[in-house]
Amino acid sequence: MPVTLLGAAEIRALAADLDVTPTKKLGQNFVVDANTVRKIVHAARVQPGERVVEIGPGLGSLTLAILEAGASVTAVEIDHRLAAQLPATAARHGVPDGALTVVDADAMRVTELPGAPAVLVANLPYNVSVPVLLHFLETFPYLQRGVVMVQAEVAERLAAAPGSKIYGSPSVKAAWYGSWRLAGTVSRQVFWPVPNVDSLLVGFDRDEIERGDDALRRRTFQIVDAAFGQRRKMLRQAVSPLFGGTAATASVALEAAGIDPTLRGEQLTIDDFVRLARTVH
Repeated sequence: MPVTLLGAAEIRALAADLDVTPTKKLGQNFVVDANTVRKIVHAARVQPGERVVEIGPGLGSLTLAILEAGASVTAVEIDHRLAAQLPATAARHGVPDGALTVVDADAMRVTELPGAPAVLVANLPYNVSVPVLLHFLETFPYLQRGVVMVQAEVAERLAAAPGSKIYGSPSVKAAWYGSWRLAGTVSRQVFWPVPNVDSLLVGFDRDEIERGDDALRRRTFQIVDAAFGQRRKMLRQAVSPLFGGTAATASVALEAAGIDPTLRGEQLTIDDFVRLARTVH
């Protein structure tokens, strides 16, 4: 039996039965359009037999679209009511036994994922999208690629290149793990309730070669935070607290890493920041 998708009327009926009202606190905006969830799955290049992790499945619109493509899903849901309902919804829509695993937990606290999924697909709450993404990429090295729907400004920032005005700390930290790209637009009208912000799809592919161990990552991110915490200042001033407290000592470290001390953080690539982090002892 083929997997069928949720319609808008059924989504509202499910929410009413569960006494679920989408809340701004949890950043909940449920997708009620079948074409949109299929578009997300297509953008993520989901293949039959793959294991996908979905963060915040909600009532299951995107979950069923992933399952329709022949993949299996590990769904992480913070709302206990939604987590409890999802298996029943899946069974009613033709999902075979064993294809869906629900993890009833806060995504920011999850440290293990059943099935070691290689693909991440999600409609992420706007208020926690970047921290959740970075947590999953750090914690689960077997995640190789993914597509997430986030607020347009967040997507643009994640995919931004050095030198652009929107390139910042999230751009550099995301680049530690791989390459990012804008992967599609999403109409406000496909959501319930209709949000007051625009959404975009952003995709990533993890780099085959790791940049370094966790200690180097933490040092790199510390420097990134310092550089963009005072982004109008030259690097020799912005990062000086991490290099002896003076612009002169910071300049020595920057020059040792092959970086002009008069540049600003927005002009550096992730590789520049990593080279600088390697000079820290």
